[in-house]
Amino acid sequence: MVHAVVIIGLLYLLYRMQKKHVSFTKRVFAGLGIGIVYGALLQQLYGVEHDTVHVLNDWIYIVGGGYVSLLHMVVIPLIIVSIISAILHVTTKTGVGKMSVVIISILIATTAVAAAVGIGSALAFDLSAVNMEAGQQETERGRDLNEKVGEVRDMTIPQQVLEFIPTNPFLDMTEARRTSTIAVVIFSAFVGIAALGVARKKPEHGRMFTSIIDALHAVVMRMVTLVLRLTPYGVLALMIRVVSTTAPAEIWKLGRFVIASYVALIVMFLIHLMLLGLSGISPARYLKMATPALVFAFTSRTSAGSIPINVDTQRDKLGVPESFANFSASFGASMGQNGCAGIYPAMLAVMIAPTVGINPLSAGFILQLIAVVAISSFGVAGVGGGATFAALIVLSSMNLPVGLAGLLISVEPLIDMGRTALNVNGSMLAGVLSSRWLGQWDKESFMRGNKHPTEDGS
Repeated sequence: MVHAVVIIGLLYLLYRMQKKHVSFTKRVFAGLGIGIVYGALLQQLYGVEHDTVHVLNDWIYIVGGGYVSLLHMVVIPLIIVSIISAILHVTTKTGVGKMSVVIISILIATTAVAAAVGIGSALAFDLSAVNMEAGQQETERGRDLNEKVGEVRDMTIPQQVLEFIPTNPFLDMTEARRTSTIAVVIFSAFVGIAALGVARKKPEHGRMFTSIIDALHAVVMRMVTLVLRLTPYGVLALMIRVVSTTAPAEIWKLGRFVIASYVALIVMFLIHLMLLGLSGISPARYLKMATPALVFAFTSRTSAGSIPINVDTQRDKLGVPESFANFSASFGASMGQNGCAGIYPAMLAVMIAPTVGINPLSAGFILQLIAVVAISSFGVAGVGGGATFAALIVLSSMNLPVGLAGLLISVEPLIDMGRTALNVNGSMLAGVLSSRWLGQWDKESFMRGNKHPTEDGS
């Protein structure tokens, strides 16, 4: 009862900060910091397995899980109206085709680099699954992975590509398949292109359809703004849950893998910043503008759920045209994920290779692994479990035992936070770089640093 009152008080504190017009970024960081401290306090008082912690987290998750659910609620409507609107109003001389190719190329190329970084980190820390012991939880997880691998083991690359094509767009709008997000993007692009054709032949119908899409886009973006205002509260609740339920002993047992993972994630993040610098964009200013979106991705562990704040940040803070922001955020949630589909499966493959007599230092193995990671990064779901599915595809393609990936189950949530933040940063990077390279980046807007839409009080 005391803890419930305290948490309500903390949520009210964030509310008071909002009423006093404290900046959105400061409120997000306040939620993050308070959540970490209070979660650590709960763990110290009771331990991760205590009933008080479980019961309290069930109630806390109404706020955290509810916030993530609301974000997922607006993801599909946002993708549909944003992609269609972007095609109808695209102003770039290069057109939708070239814009899409450049964005996808950046996502896939950076994933290949991320795979190389993951391999390097795993080798530098001498990670190996040869002598790792599996407890009951790890054994059960390994058994589950062996069952799941049947879904992808017998699928050729052409068959996996066919999965991207929507056969029932209404089913994909329910996110029923792992490739649902990219299928919805493709469907929306078809609608937008068809609408352009109609507008040329029957201008009055084109104007009517455009007017309808503009109205829907305005409504959906208003929904996004309303949901994003809840970000500080969601971050607070999610961090309390994560910190209070993560056992230090389990982290310590796999500490070297956790450290190696975060070293790889940080190195790849620095590579992102370096690419910005080489393109004439201030990495420091980019970091300042992008931080709230990265904090949310870190705490929520969902790339797809981060699409609204991703688009919002690119458009209103990073000087990216709306069409580029919509495409890069949507594509980035379903392909080319640097953390989940790049670093993680590459590190696992290096760890597991010695268990079947493969030398992970072999140039042939490394080159094959990077190629497989880059190709298989298409269609990886941007929700919980996406990294696992990416690992299944890569390990099975490399003829490596997938069950050993279950050894890492105890530290998955901790690593997944960093992976998701890198995924989202990769998609924002694709939007910024593509618009910069194609001459559509708004430098003045980027330097001006428009205030976050959630701060306007409307």
